[in-house]
Amino acid sequence: MIVLGSTGSIGVNALNIARKFNLNVDVLVAGNNLDLLNSQIAEFHPTYVAIADPNKKDKVNHKNIYAGEDGILEVIGLSESQLVVNSLVGFAGLKPTITAISQGKKVALANKESLVVGGKFIDMKQITPIDSEHFGLWYLLGERVVDKMIITASGGSFRDTPLKVLQHASVEEALNHPNWSMGRKITIDSATMTNKLFELLEAKWLFNIDKLDAIIETKSIIHALVDFKDGSTTAHIANADMKLPIAYALLGEVRQQILPSVDLLEIGNLEFRKIEQNRYPIWEIKDDILQNPHRGVVINAANEIGIEAFFEGKINFMDISKGTIKAYQYFEDINPQNLDDVYEIDAAVREYTSLQQSSR
Repeated sequence: MIVLGSTGSIGVNALNIARKFNLNVDVLVAGNNLDLLNSQIAEFHPTYVAIADPNKKDKVNHKNIYAGEDGILEVIGLSESQLVVNSLVGFAGLKPTITAISQGKKVALANKESLVVGGKFIDMKQITPIDSEHFGLWYLLGERVVDKMIITASGGSFRDTPLKVLQHASVEEALNHPNWSMGRKITIDSATMTNKLFELLEAKWLFNIDKLDAIIETKSIIHALVDFKDGSTTAHIANADMKLPIAYALLGEVRQQILPSVDLLEIGNLEFRKIEQNRYPIWEIKDDILQNPHRGVVINAANEIGIEAFFEGKINFMDISKGTIKAYQYFEDINPQNLDDVYEIDAAVREYTSLQQSSR
């Protein structure tokens, strides 16, 4: 396999599965954690390695080293592997997804943004989602007629925080997730609920379904639910561990235990909450974006700029979602007809959002 983002949590878990099932790792692609990358190289002996920064190639213990965006795309083409695990963060994950699919490779996709911004132009038959929510939806499907799909959210860092405090929440507080440790961007996306909006868009493209929603389940034990036309509802329950969806994405079929089963008596009870707009302002545009999924490029670009500004102390926490909504309304008439349009719209939204924030 080719592992994009090998030193992140998804990449590390993918390599855990590779180790467990003795799978060949042909390419490793990483960002800045070069110490971990070097240890992965020593264990898995990839044919090619790529890193983000061309100036750090001398710190990587490998003879076939590539760097930068072009380098990542090149190693995808050089590799004979037909499976790409894409766990890159943000818009940067789109080109590798498109490149892999254009070469007939399958993509085990953890990069939400690929579908959020480019789902209209991606062959879903080449995609296997690694998100636990979409894996859960897939796992529940049988021959029955589906009425509605529901995914769950943890509620993020501020699910229990008084609303009056949110306006002045610090970066450190926003990064303090109640259920688990994740990367910085996805933790903020979880806190704003933008992450769940992205996942609804992913489900829209993956399953071609109109009736979609999300609810908060505070213990992150239920990952997805499906309402069937007959009136029954089934839920996917599993301990929160990405190795399960990754195992299915890499192996196709799993016949041995990956995780311990959930002990419902130990859990005791479950709590469900509605996603409220006063706590998660981004939910204001949920229904509209699901009717206009081609506008996902707008919310992604504005959100990435907003998170950067929040980290830099230029805006407060609640302004991240407000800026995304403002951009979404400003670019209401966009409708990309090809991937070139997607890149042009992305650049325009980033410029607009940056100017809006600098004029505050």
